[in-house]
Amino acid sequence: MQASQDAGRQDYHIPINAKEDEFMRTHYKPDIASNYFFTPFRTSSRRGRWLSPRYSSTSGQSTRTKRDLMGAFIHQKDSDEWGWAQEYIRVLRQKLVRDGTGRVPLFWLAVWLFRDRQWPEHTTSEELVRVFIREFNIGREERNEIFQNLLPGDINEAFLENEPYSDARLLKIVEPPPDATPEEGGTLLSLDLRGVGPSPSLTFNPGERLTIITGDNGLGKTFILECAWWSLTGRWPDYDNPAFPRLDASRNEASITFAITGKKRQTGQVVIKYDWDKHSWPSSKGRPTLPGLVVYARVDGSFAVWDPIRHGPAQALQDSQEDRALLLFSRNQVLDGLTGKIEGLLRDWVKWQHSPDPTVFETFKSVLAQLSPPDMNPLVPSEPIRMAHDPREIPTLAHPYANVPFIHESAGIKRIVTIAYLLVWAWNEHQVAARLAKRAPQQKMVVLVDEMEAHLHPKWQRAILPALLQVTGLLSQNVESQVIVTTHSPLVLASVETKFSEDLDSLFHLELSPGGALNFSEIPFVSYGTIDAWLTSDVFALHEARSREGEKAIETAKRLMGNSDATAEDIKNLHRVLVQSVPESDEFWPRWVYFAGKKGIKL
Repeated sequence: MQASQDAGRQDYHIPINAKEDEFMRTHYKPDIASNYFFTPFRTSSRRGRWLSPRYSSTSGQSTRTKRDLMGAFIHQKDSDEWGWAQEYIRVLRQKLVRDGTGRVPLFWLAVWLFRDRQWPEHTTSEELVRVFIREFNIGREERNEIFQNLLPGDINEAFLENEPYSDARLLKIVEPPPDATPEEGGTLLSLDLRGVGPSPSLTFNPGERLTIITGDNGLGKTFILECAWWSLTGRWPDYDNPAFPRLDASRNEASITFAITGKKRQTGQVVIKYDWDKHSWPSSKGRPTLPGLVVYARVDGSFAVWDPIRHGPAQALQDSQEDRALLLFSRNQVLDGLTGKIEGLLRDWVKWQHSPDPTVFETFKSVLAQLSPPDMNPLVPSEPIRMAHDPREIPTLAHPYANVPFIHESAGIKRIVTIAYLLVWAWNEHQVAARLAKRAPQQKMVVLVDEMEAHLHPKWQRAILPALLQVTGLLSQNVESQVIVTTHSPLVLASVETKFSEDLDSLFHLELSPGGALNFSEIPFVSYGTIDAWLTSDVFALHEARSREGEKAIETAKRLMGNSDATAEDIKNLHRVLVQSVPESDEFWPRWVYFAGKKGIKL
């Protein structure tokens, strides 16, 4: 209702509920799929900034009929028609004074109401306010008594962005409305552990595209992946073996906090506290954002797959707890299948290869080629064969020396082919489920891989991670991936030196402090160039890129070289140790020979 309506005229009334509802829908409804209204201003509502769909006829009506505001309106009882009373400005001003809220901020109200309007490039804050006053017919007395006239900064300074502030951008940073349906296609934004795991507290903010986690054995790399999987899916990859709080954690301390970010909105942090009475982690209900397709390759050869269509909230209501555990496929189940869940690599490979529609098999071949090391034999499927005492056809891979049945392949080849199979299978099953549910396929995939280098030759370690980053593009040009891996390999880190992006990727490191406390932090990614340099970097912390015996001998020699009191006997004794532990080609020898020569000792 604009302020220009003639105050005090008994014959000028409007249906205020309908007008207010129209105004709210125009300016305070950024989420068109929701029935709720959003207010950017301070509110005492228990729902936060989201106002009831019946705000105009309930809260608005209640506000207008309160004793301290009744004098501002002309209103006939049991009628929806209202008008301004003669003294409405005085009444409104007194209301603001009593509430202690101050006057209405004119500039910021204009910013909100005009947020999606296209403005001339050099519009100033003063010009914005003038437009607001003109369009809403704000009188001088109203401006002086009701509105705050302060302007931010220099009123002649241009303050506009290049594009209007869209409702889509707003929804990305505010909490979702109470009736919001879960958004799908999210990725992990943050993970915070308290009183659980190897450290009393741990915070993990993975990169948008690639995250690498390094650290010694036993410090918690796998544990972080397990908690990341649970945060994304709400289910532990091994149902009978969830994370257990630290023994020194108090009853109210053990918690897992996470946030999943989607394309449209970012979820607020979800805090799950451990239930000591049931000895379990309660399920998170009412998530505003669900992840996209999630595939987890565990180091023991098992895999876990989560699909928002097949395993999302609607399906979860129908699943028993026992069924949920079957999201985890053991190594044998991945190969041989699990009734009602997966046919298995051996059957699916042959089925895809013999299918009249070659699409899935061609995708599988492309993924295998992508994951093949560039300076080794490519992974090329050959014709299936029958083997003794086995009624199945067994897929084979072509090698220069022979075609090898997959069940006889090396551990490294089996792992990479299995990763390729699970990615293709999960994406294909997702497409089928989407088609049957009349829904669009996901555009986000989260891939978790524990010990990326497991069983792989150094040549392969040097190529596998960059190759994996390209795989989702082979599944579909519309799919983007978030990849989180753990590794002990300097070759894996060296392989992404030319690929690593500070904006999209992150490197985290786990280490023990001298006092025994666990530190987990994001560290800068540095291109060291050589594998030796990576081994002696802070990530792997070797003093020397040599054998332990050679490292010890050279460290002793360096100390001796810095000792002005070193005797000839000391030098000769240490020389015998160096000869046994350091090869002749080592770059340290010229320094040692020069040192001995200066001491007058011929070696």
